[in-house]
Amino acid sequence: MASHRRPKQPSRTRVTVLTATAAAAVALTSQGAAQAAPKPGKDEVKSKVDKLYEDAERATDKYNGAKEKQEKLEKQIDALQDKVADGQEDLNELREGLGSMASAQYRSGGIDPSLQLFLSSDPDDYLDKASTLDQLSSQQVDALKKIQKKQRDLAQQRKEAAGKLDDLADTRTELGKKKREVQAKLGEAQKLLNTLTAKEKADLAAKEKQRASRAADRAADKPADLDKEAPASSRGAAALNAAATQLGKPYVSGGTGPNSYDCSGLTQWAYAQADVSITRTTYTQQNDGTRIGRGELKPGDLVFFNNLAHVGLYAGNGQVLHAPKPGAVVRYEAMEYLGNFQFGVRVA
Repeated sequence: MASHRRPKQPSRTRVTVLTATAAAAVALTSQGAAQAAPKPGKDEVKSKVDKLYEDAERATDKYNGAKEKQEKLEKQIDALQDKVADGQEDLNELREGLGSMASAQYRSGGIDPSLQLFLSSDPDDYLDKASTLDQLSSQQVDALKKIQKKQRDLAQQRKEAAGKLDDLADTRTELGKKKREVQAKLGEAQKLLNTLTAKEKADLAAKEKQRASRAADRAADKPADLDKEAPASSRGAAALNAAATQLGKPYVSGGTGPNSYDCSGLTQWAYAQADVSITRTTYTQQNDGTRIGRGELKPGDLVFFNNLAHVGLYAGNGQVLHAPKPGAVVRYEAMEYLGNFQFGVRVA
C-alpha cells in the first residue's frame, strides 16, 4: 500500500535566500539594462527636442484654431440670445395689442369667440381653420399672422442658439485636449533638455545665437539682384518691417503679441500692422493669398515649413523672420535650418 506523505515545505531560511537571490538578479539585470542604454549626446537630444517642438507647434496650431472657433461661437451665441430677447419683447407687445382689441370689443358688447384666440399662446391652431379666419377683420388677421411669424422666428432662433451651445461645449473639450497635448510635448522636451550638463546647454545656446546673428547679418545685406529681392508689395514690406520691431520677443504657445508670439501669431500681428487681416493658424494662413514656389519668394511673403507646422515671413537673401520655438525669441534664421520648406504665400 502506497504511503501518502505531504511534500516537504521549504524552510524559511531557504525561502529568504531564494528571494534575496532573485532580487539581486533583478537588480543586476536592471543595472545591465541601464548600462546598455547610454545617455544620449547633446546632438541627439537636440534632434529629439526639435522634433518634440515641431509636434508641439502642430498641437498649438490646432489649439489656436479651437480657441478661435470658441471665440466666434461665443459672439454668435451672444448675438442670437440678444435677438431672441428682442424678439420676445416684440411678441409681448403684439400680444398686448391683441389684448387691447379684445378689451375694446368686450366693452362694445362682448368678445366674439374668434377673438379669444388673440390671447392664446398658440394661435397656429386657429389660423389653420378657415371658418375662424372668416370671422375676423383684415386688421385682426394681419395681427395674428405677425404673431405667428414672430413665434416661428423665435423658435428657430432658440434652436440655432441651442445648437451653437452644443458646438461650444464640444469646442471647449477639444481646446482642453489640445492644451494638454501641447503641455505634454513641451514637458517631454524639457525632460530631455534636463539630461544635458550645464556646459552642453551653454554650447547649444551659443550655436543658436551665432546662427541667428549670421542670419540677421545676411538679411541686412543688400541683395545682388535688387529687382528680384524687392518686397512683394507695400503691405508685405510694412508687415516685414513691423515684425522686425519685435526681434527678441519670446516665443509663447498661443501668443499673439505684443509681448510674446507663436509662429502664426507673429505673422498675423505683423500683417495687422499693415492693415491687412489674415487668419490665425498656419492651416488657414496658407489660404490667405496666392501660393508660390521658392524661386518666386519676395520679402514679406509667408513661408511654410514641415507640413504646415511652422510659418514665418520671408526676409530676403534666403532668410526668414519668425518666432521659432519654445525657449527662443523672434529672430532671423536661414531657411535651410527650418526643415522641410512647403511653399510660400503672397498676401494680397
